[in-house]
Amino acid sequence: MTTPRKLSLDDILDLRAYERERAALRDRVVELKKKRRVGIGPIVTVTFENRETIRHQIQEMARAEKIITDEGIQHEVDTYNALIPDPGQLCATLFIELTSKEQLMEWLPKLVGIERSVELVIGEGPGSIVVPCIPEEAHEEQLTRPDITASVHYIRWELTPEQIDALEKAASVVLAVNHDHYIEGATLSAETRAELLSDLRG
Repeated sequence: MTTPRKLSLDDILDLRAYERERAALRDRVVELKKKRRVGIGPIVTVTFENRETIRHQIQEMARAEKIITDEGIQHEVDTYNALIPDPGQLCATLFIELTSKEQLMEWLPKLVGIERSVELVIGEGPGSIVVPCIPEEAHEEQLTRPDITASVHYIRWELTPEQIDALEKAASVVLAVNHDHYIEGATLSAETRAELLSDLRG
């Protein structure tokens, strides 16, 4: 039986059951995220999300905020299911990794629009394919302001079957930020590409 991509209320453990399994689940997700997290330059990180990473995020949020009602959990499931990719999609969380007030004051105004500036560059040279990201609509209004950006954004890519085939066969795939104040790129590892192909093809 195929596991559905999207989460339901029954997939989220209650707090006592989760506490018993938390250490093992956390270790599993940490290992998974090592393959799905990509650093782009000195201050940007992108984590490609899937059903397992989002389930863990909801469990941790319910634990931290002590959400125990079915209605409360269902709200989180409905909100975060948008970050689990459908076939042909990649979904990711973009983090601007800043640790001091001075860095925040310098970079967050400069990086307005970064949630529209992340690209997948498939292949090299004139024949390369550039797939721009799309901000996740349900979160965009909360996170987008004209004068300062948020330190977290949710983004996705929509790939055609031809682009998916190209991603599998290309000599290199680069995840790049192409922003006026931040131009950086990172070549995806074979492990990361395999994870992305599993998202795209299911």
